[in-house]
Amino acid sequence: MTPVVPVKAAKTVKKAPAGDAAPARSAPQRALDKLGLLRDIDLALHLPLRYEDETRIQRLRDARDGETVQLEGVVRDSRIESRGRRQLIIRLDDGTGDVQLRFLNFYGSQQKSWGAGVRLRVRGELRMGFFGREMMHPTVRIVTPDTPLPTALTPIYPTSAGLPQAYLRKAVESGLLRAQLDELIPPHLLPRPWPPLREALHLLHHPSANTPLVTLEDHSHPAWQRLKFEELLAQQISQMQARAERAHLKAPVLLTRPQGLQDKLLAVLPFQLTSAQRKVCEEIAGDLQRAQPMHRLLQGDVGSGKTVVAAVAAAVAMDAGWQCALMAPTEILAEQHFRKLVSWLEPLGVKVAWLTGSLKAKAKREQLAAVASGEAQLVVGTHAVIQDQVAFAKLGLALIDEQHRFGVAQRLQLRSKLESSELEPHLLMMSATPIPRTLAMTYLADLEVSTIDELPPGRTPIVTKVFADSRREEVIERIRDEVAKGRQVYWVCPLIDETEDSDKAADEAAGRSMNQRPPLDLSNVTETHQELSETLQGFGVGLLHGRLPAADKAEMMARFSGGELSVLVATTVIEVGVDVPNASLMVIEHAERFGLSQLHQLRGRVGRGAVASVCVLLYGSPLSDTGKQRLKAMAETTDGFEIARRDLDIRGPGEFMGARQSGAALLRFAELNEDADLVVEARTAAEAMLQHAPDAAQRHVARWLGYKSEFLKA
Repeated sequence: MTPVVPVKAAKTVKKAPAGDAAPARSAPQRALDKLGLLRDIDLALHLPLRYEDETRIQRLRDARDGETVQLEGVVRDSRIESRGRRQLIIRLDDGTGDVQLRFLNFYGSQQKSWGAGVRLRVRGELRMGFFGREMMHPTVRIVTPDTPLPTALTPIYPTSAGLPQAYLRKAVESGLLRAQLDELIPPHLLPRPWPPLREALHLLHHPSANTPLVTLEDHSHPAWQRLKFEELLAQQISQMQARAERAHLKAPVLLTRPQGLQDKLLAVLPFQLTSAQRKVCEEIAGDLQRAQPMHRLLQGDVGSGKTVVAAVAAAVAMDAGWQCALMAPTEILAEQHFRKLVSWLEPLGVKVAWLTGSLKAKAKREQLAAVASGEAQLVVGTHAVIQDQVAFAKLGLALIDEQHRFGVAQRLQLRSKLESSELEPHLLMMSATPIPRTLAMTYLADLEVSTIDELPPGRTPIVTKVFADSRREEVIERIRDEVAKGRQVYWVCPLIDETEDSDKAADEAAGRSMNQRPPLDLSNVTETHQELSETLQGFGVGLLHGRLPAADKAEMMARFSGGELSVLVATTVIEVGVDVPNASLMVIEHAERFGLSQLHQLRGRVGRGAVASVCVLLYGSPLSDTGKQRLKAMAETTDGFEIARRDLDIRGPGEFMGARQSGAALLRFAELNEDADLVVEARTAAEAMLQHAPDAAQRHVARWLGYKSEFLKA
C-alpha cells in the first residue's frame, strides 16, 4: 500500500518518538479521511467535478450579465459601508469600464490589502445591481502587470466541509507526484490507443486551455475513457477473483431424492409450476448437488412466484438432512413467507420456526431452542435470524429475500451461521427488481443469475393512470364504486424515515433504542385514513404503518386479507409480500416522491386475481423533470425489466445494489447506461490478465478498489 496522506500535503511527516502521542489532525486532514483519500493513489484518482477557465482575461465592455468572467483592473475605491449590514465595497476599473465588488463576509485587513491603486484579478458572476454592474464575493488575487496567467484550466474537486479547494488541490498534486502509476495493463489488452495512465491523470487534473471543455464534462475525452476502462477492469478482476475463491470453498452436497420431499411438495401445491419456475428450480438443484457453495440470484418480476421456488430449494436441503433459513427485510414480508411455507410444508411434517424482534421472551426462547436442536428444519424471520444468540444445528441453505435491502455485513452474518469451519451454506438471494444486463455484468458478475421471465396464468394486466392531486375527489368516487362491487382498495401514502417498529433486531443491530429512532411524520397517512373513513361510511377502512405494534399490524392485515376491510390506507410497509387477490385498485398519493422500482413494487399488489385492476398515481405540483420521467414510465409499461432499465437511466446503479457497496460506490467514473461496450471489453481483458499476468491483476485491484473489493464477496 502506498503511504498515507501526510499532514502537510507537500511534505513528509516525521514519525513521533516512541511513547509520544500522535499529533492532532487538522480539520482538512480529517475531511480528507472522510472522503476516503487515505493513500497517494486515492488522491491521484480524485478527479475534478468541473473546471474554471482562468487562462484568459475578459474586458468588461465585452462581458455579458449573467456570465462568469475573469477581469483584471485597478482598485479606484475601497470602503466599508452599512447597508443593513457591514459590507466591503470595492470599485474596480479595467480600462473599459468599472464594476463594483461586494463582500458581506470579509476581514478588516482585506480592505487595506485591496486598497486604491492595487491591481486585482477577480473571477465571479457579473450581474446588474442597484449601483451598476457588480460581482458578489468573487475570487480575488493581487497581481502585477506582468503576473502570468495560468496555462491550464483550474480544477474544482468534490470536497466536504472543512476542506478548501486550495488545500485539496495541493494534496491532490502531492499525491499525483508520489503515486505509483506504472503501467499494469499489457498494451495489447487496451481496446483503444489511449494515453498512458500517468499522462491521462495529469491531463485530467491539469487540462490545457485548448482542451475541448465539452469532452471533459461529458467524459468522452480519451483520458477519461482510459480511466473508465481501468476502473471497470479492476471491478471485473475483483468479481472474477471472488468467484474463483468461492470455488475453493466447501459446502454440503444436497442431492435430490426421487419421491422425496421436493416431489411431495410439488404434489400438494394447489397450482402447477410455470415452465420458467421449473427451469430455475433445475438450475438451483444443480448448484445444491455440488460441493462448492451456491451463490445465486433469483430474480423475477412482481408476482412471478419466487417464494415457491425458494420452497422447492428448501425442500431439497431439508430432505438431505440440513436446515434452511429465510430472511426478509420487514416483518410483514417475513410473515407472508411464513404463512405460505407453513401451509405448504407443515402437512408434510416440516417444522417451521418463526424469529423476529417482536417475539415475547418465552416464545423466543422456545424458537431458539428448536433451531439449536435441529427440530426446526426451516427458520423464517427478519434481521433477528442473524442475531448472536441464534445457533443452527446444521444450516445448509440460506435464503435472502429482497437482498438489496440488506447490508453486506448482514448477508455475511447469515452465511457464517454454519458451525462447521470447513463448510459454508449455499446462498440463494431473491429480488423482485429485475437487474438490467449491463448491471448484472458489473456489480453482480460473481453471481449466477436465474430469471423467472413469465407470470403465472390468471394474472390480469394492470392499467396505470396518472392524475393531478386536484382530481382527488374523482378518485375517491372511483373507490366508492369499487368497494360497492365487493372489491378492495389500497391507498398508499409517503412517509418519512419509516422503520419496522416490530423488528427490534434492526434497532439492536444499529445500537439504538426505540425512543432514539428518527422523528416520524405520520400526519399524511392518519389524515388520509380519517378522510376516507368519513367519506366511505359503511365500508371498513383500515390503517397500517410500520410504527404500529406487531399484533395490531397482523390483525389489520388479517382483516383486510379476509375481506372485513374494504380499504387499507398504508405506507410502503405493503410494498412487498402482501397478496390479496380481491384488491383491484391501488392509489399512490404523492407518487412523485417514490422511486420508480418502488412504484412498480407497489403496483404489483393489485392484479393478483381475475378482476381487471387499476393503479392510480396522484401527483402534486410542481412536478420535477425526474418525477415526470418516472410517472411517464409507469404509465407506458408494466414490464419489470423495462422499468428497471429506465430506473437505471434515471438514478444510476446505487439503489439497485442497496448496501452492497456499504456506502462506498464501487464505480465512480463509468456509467453503465453509456459504457456497456467498455464493460464487455474490460471483462475480456480481466480474463486475460488473470490467466497471463495474475500479479499485475492483483496490483491493479489494490490500486483501484483497496478495501472495497471485500464488499463484492457478499
